Amino acid sequence: MNIEERLTDIELAITEQQRMLDDLSEVIIFQGKQIDAIKKENALLKNLIERETVKPLSEETPPPHY
Repeated sequence: MNIEERLTDIELAITEQQRMLDDLSEVIIFQGKQIDAIKKENALLKNLIERETVKPLSEETPPPHY
């Protein structure tokens, strides 16, 4: 294998690694957005519980058909 073939192989490997890094960055950005949404939803649910709008099942009034 001559030096030119070796350089070509190295360039191909670097290109593939760059593609993988770009893909992983996209995944991280997407997951960050999901985490932010989950945090907001969690804060809302926590707030509802603290305001007692969500009661334990034992304290809920059964529906009229019971």
